[in-house]
Amino acid sequence: MAIKKDNYITPKGLKKLEDEHEHLTKVERPEVTATVKWAASVGDRSENADYQYGKKRLREIDRRLRFLNTRINATNVVDPTEIKAEKVQFGATVTLEDEQGSERNYSIVGVDEVDTTRGLVSWKSPIARAMLGKEEGDDVIVQAPEEDFEYTIVEIKYIDIEV
Repeated sequence: MAIKKDNYITPKGLKKLEDEHEHLTKVERPEVTATVKWAASVGDRSENADYQYGKKRLREIDRRLRFLNTRINATNVVDPTEIKAEKVQFGATVTLEDEQGSERNYSIVGVDEVDTTRGLVSWKSPIARAMLGKEEGDDVIVQAPEEDFEYTIVEIKYIDIEV
C-alpha cells in the first residue's frame, strides 16, 4: 500500500519534526531506559515511583515516535522560496488588510508548523482556505462561528518561513 503524501510541510518544518524524532531517539529514550533499568534492579517494582514513571514516559515517547514517523513518512515538502506564482497557494506569506485599514501577515504552512501567534496558519484553516487561489487586490471572506470577516489581499510573497 502506497503512503499518501498529503502532509504538506516546508523544509524547516520537516527539519523540526526530524530534530524532535532524533532527540527522542538518541537522548530522551536512552536516558529514560537507563532509569527504568536501574529502578527495576532495586527491587519491588509495584511501589517504585522511578520505575512506574519511567515505564509511563517510555510509552509516551514511543507513541510520539510512532506519530512522528507517520507524519514524516507522509510529508510532501514544498519550499516557498522556489514558488513563482501570482496566486495564493501553500507556502505563501500574505498581507491582509481589514476594513479598518489594519494589516496582518499570514504564512500558509503545514498542520505540524502552526503558530497562530506568529501568523503561521495551516493550509487547512478557514483563513488559509479563504485565501487559496486569490490574487493581490482580491477580497477574502473568512467565515467564523460568530461572524464573517472581510479582508483585502495587499501582497503575496513566497519567502523563507521561520517555523
